[in-house]
Parts: sequence; C-alpha cells; structure tokens
Amino acid sequence: MNKPRLYSGMQPSADSLQIGNYIGALMQWRDLQESYQAFFSVVDLHALTQPNDPAELRAKTRRTAAQYIAAGIEPAKSTLYVQSHVPAHAELAWVLSTVTGFGEAGRMTQFKDKSSRYGSDATSVGLFTYPVLMAADILLYQTDIVPVGDDQKQHVELTRDLAERFNSRFGKTFQVPMPVIQQDTARIYDLQSPTAKMSKSAESDAGVLWLLDDPAASAKKIMRAVTDSEGAVRYDRENKPGVSNLLVIFAALTGRQIPAIEDEFSGRGYGDFKKALAEVVVTEFGPVRERALALLDDPAELDRVLAANAAKAEEVADRTLAAVYDKIGLLRRV
Repeated sequence: MNKPRLYSGMQPSADSLQIGNYIGALMQWRDLQESYQAFFSVVDLHALTQPNDPAELRAKTRRTAAQYIAAGIEPAKSTLYVQSHVPAHAELAWVLSTVTGFGEAGRMTQFKDKSSRYGSDATSVGLFTYPVLMAADILLYQTDIVPVGDDQKQHVELTRDLAERFNSRFGKTFQVPMPVIQQDTARIYDLQSPTAKMSKSAESDAGVLWLLDDPAASAKKIMRAVTDSEGAVRYDRENKPGVSNLLVIFAALTGRQIPAIEDEFSGRGYGDFKKALAEVVVTEFGPVRERALALLDDPAELDRVLAANAAKAEEVADRTLAAVYDKIGLLRRV
C-alpha cells in the first residue's frame, strides 16, 4: 500500500535554524516521515526574493540541509533535496502563473505586508509570484498534506484553488492538498520580546536560540530571558508572555504537559525554572549540533546525499510536469 505524500520546505535564510524552526517544523516532520512518503526541500529559489551574497547562499543551503538531517530528517526515509536541483519547480511555476489571477496574487497577505514595508520600487516580481512557486513546489509531488505555520495557510489555499482550476480546465492532473496547520502551542516567541515571534531575521541575537549555538550561549540566553515580577511559573499568554513562552519550549522538548511543569516549579523561583530549561535545551540541541557540524565537515558527502535525493525527487516531479505539458498542449521534444 502506498503511503500518502507530504511536502514541506524551509528557506536557507540564516547560518543556523532556530528553536522555533525545530519545534514548529522539524520535530513535526521527523514524526510525519514515519507515516508519509515525505518530500522536504531547502527552498533556495524562494530565498532569491531577498538580496543574497552568492557564496553565503550556497553555504546557508548546505548548513540548512545538514541541520535537517541532524534533527532527524533521514534521507533514507524522506526525500530531502535542494529546490533548485529539480528544474521542474521553476517550470511548473511558470505554467501555474498563467492560470493565476493578478488580483488573486496581489491579495496574498505576506506580499501586501512586505511590499508596503519595502515600497513598490524595492519589491520584486519574484516576491509577487512567490506563492505561485510555492504552489508548484507542492503540486509537483501530488501532495496529500502540507504541514505549515499559520502564516502560510493562505498560500496553501491558493495552491488548492490553482489545482482545482487547472483540473477543471484541463482534466484531473493534480492532487488537491490539505494544509496541516501547526498548533499555536508550537509557536515560539523571542526571549527578549516575548510578544514577537522568534525569527531568523530578528534584529537582536539575544532573544533567539540557534540550533548551532554553543551550549553555554544557549544557557545564558535562557537565564536572561524576559519574564515578569510575579515570580510564579504559570501559563498565561496574555499577562505572562515571557514565562508562557518558556513553558511552551519546556513542554515541547520534553513531551510533558504544561500543568505538570507548573506543578513541579510551584513555589520555586524563575531561577530554578530557567536552569532546568537550559539543561533541557542543551541536552536536546547538543547531539543535533554535533551531527550537523560533522556533516558540514564533509561537504562532498553531504552534496552526494543531496544529489541522490534530488534524483529521486526529479523522477516524481518530471512525471507530473510531463502530464501538465501534455494537458496544456505543449509540443514535446522527441
């Protein structure tokens, strides 16, 4: 029996992934790869919508892939590859752009937010068509489910619309995917600004826990995390965002329920709680960091693994693309 298919990806936008990526995506992917035929991509074409130094982009792409593997995304179980290694992504994106309405693309919330921030002259056409490329990423693999954060839900809804529109015009071609939205409890906030989502592009490094951080640096950041003056370890997202954020991290990394953690630290100060959390984070990240750095020490072997997986991805993607080209009437090369 064939397993249902899953697709997800992440941009290589920093030298290290952060704990929000780990809890919100990688831990979920690691579990899902056991019951799905999973395709995971380092989406380097998407990264081109922002200015990049070419050498840095190549390095970040390798580092992101190494951290996927180190976090438990096993190339023997999942198809883990670099997006640009499979040309069908860009080819299908062009076809889908011809069935996407201009107004439809312009209504995407992320595009509106970023274009209003940067101004029209600094906003690229690539940023405008970003969701169409994301739709191509998903539809190439006849994907059943797409695990995404809430901020990407609108893009998956566009993907579904495009799949249904294409199927209606040209006959059944694409599987219509379903989004699987991460739970709000998996959303991690900045340690210094606990009302803002933790981000790889944060202005300050002090509030971000990086997977490749030195363990002592991670522990120091946790000990310095913003809390409040009450002194009680309890979850209250509205009134105690700092402590609530730390509780979410503790629960996610240990598999424990938040009320059990609250009970353990009842009547104890934030210092004890933070020390315990620092130990949890260092214990969890230590092996991930060690394996990622080992992979990066042998870039030729890492590149070989990525190439082999790209070949597997290409086999599936090219079948879909050939069917699309046949449906829309392109003359194929003999």
